[in-house]
Amino acid sequence: MSTTPAPLSPKFVPAEKSGITSVSKSDGFKFSLVSYNILAQAYVKGDLFPHSPGPCLKWKARSQAILTVLKSLGADFLCLQELDEYDSFYKRNIESVGYSSIYIKRSGQKRDGCGIFYKQDSAELVIEEKIEYNDLVPSNQDDTSSEDKEENLPAGGNKKLASKDAGLKNKRANRGDLNDPCVRFKRDCVGIMAAFRLKDPSHLIIVANTHIYWDPELADVKLAQARYLLSRLAQFKLLVSDKFDCSPSVVVTGDFNSLPGSQVYQYLVSGSSEAGALPEISDDLPIPLCSAYASTRGEPHFTNYTPGFTGTLDYILFSPSGGIKPVSYLELPEPEASDVQGGLPNYYHPSDHLPIGAEFEIIQ
Repeated sequence: MSTTPAPLSPKFVPAEKSGITSVSKSDGFKFSLVSYNILAQAYVKGDLFPHSPGPCLKWKARSQAILTVLKSLGADFLCLQELDEYDSFYKRNIESVGYSSIYIKRSGQKRDGCGIFYKQDSAELVIEEKIEYNDLVPSNQDDTSSEDKEENLPAGGNKKLASKDAGLKNKRANRGDLNDPCVRFKRDCVGIMAAFRLKDPSHLIIVANTHIYWDPELADVKLAQARYLLSRLAQFKLLVSDKFDCSPSVVVTGDFNSLPGSQVYQYLVSGSSEAGALPEISDDLPIPLCSAYASTRGEPHFTNYTPGFTGTLDYILFSPSGGIKPVSYLELPEPEASDVQGGLPNYYHPSDHLPIGAEFEIIQ
């Protein structure tokens, strides 16, 4: 009698094993963070994932598999995207093993959102703010046009495969006049950021989690969201710094739906891009960021794996001047690994994305 394969739980690998020699000799305080687009069940439709075994797409099996992976990772911070069933399932099940959490649901009629789970014995929530990218919609425009016409299309996930379907083209056509900024920038995407006081030592860290819009045809919208994220983050850091008389560390994570080398990626890690005209956003107090993976072992070969698309869309970014540095990273499978062949989700990986993670050391 055959048994169903168990989901795989990736492990943290010390950075020095990849040839990096930047790990300090001192045994400083460390904290770990994982980012994971868990694939909202609302978007699990057979026509989007014909390559996946039917049983592993069912909510009961998939939710338990995701929970198994999250618990086995045991990170101090779990930053989740496409988080649906928050109140009915994830909140109570993850908090039952020592976490607390904060959450923002996507705007409009969308069912999923972004959440940050944090270990109660590792961090204390100090202050939080939510980010609504619909703020980019000009305020003097009629608000009747909405992406709600886009019938439960996710903000991220397995859209590269779906983009070959005529059905998606029809949904794109039903989105209204994309020359109208009120339509173009109303994507119902969100993010959440919070300041936490680490228990040992007393150190403040800002963690931001977001999910940028998916459609490559709206690259300007994605870039505008990235700019707005960093603008809000800079303001939030200033607020935290002034209120608590400190210089907090900063970690930004999420599904950015952007490949390495894209405009969004270049903007996030350098503050510059070849952007065209965008809504006016203040670039005061920029926060320099770099990728935790790129600074240790290079970006992964992929974080999203389907027959129609394979590439890296998820990142963990940090401010190198913020008194922290990555000392280990969550190991990801190679393209030839048997557990990813045929595409995700499957029995080994319950989402079409892979979790990414980093362990940081405080070096102040």
